[in-house]
Amino acid sequence: MTMPRYSKHQRGVALIEVLMAVLIFSVGILGLVGLQSRAIQLSMDTEDRNRAALLANELVNEMWLRRAPTVPADVVTAWKAKVAATTQSGLPGGEGEYSVTGRQADVTIKWQSPGASAKSQLTTRVVLP
Repeated sequence: MTMPRYSKHQRGVALIEVLMAVLIFSVGILGLVGLQSRAIQLSMDTEDRNRAALLANELVNEMWLRRAPTVPADVVTAWKAKVAATTQSGLPGGEGEYSVTGRQADVTIKWQSPGASAKSQLTTRVVLP
């Protein structure tokens, strides 16, 4: 069996094709890594928002239990400390605010997610009958 002879112009074409395939594959893999990184970041942001809502609901529950929008100072102080805690129960750079106007109370939580340029904020308004 004789091997076909290629002209000088065709030598190395297979190598260039392989290199181009590796380049295209590498760009695809880099795109997937970037997509996965963004998905993880969005998941962390969602977790922080969920935690902020749960923390706000803790103070709101105190109001409903007391049937009044005012909450004792020691309860508010403990709640603010929990919001600012650096453990898993708190938020990164968390700040809790609480204001009352008549039968209405606003519970606001602000936090700074790692890598975010601005603070995030969640406000829960409660109007008690």
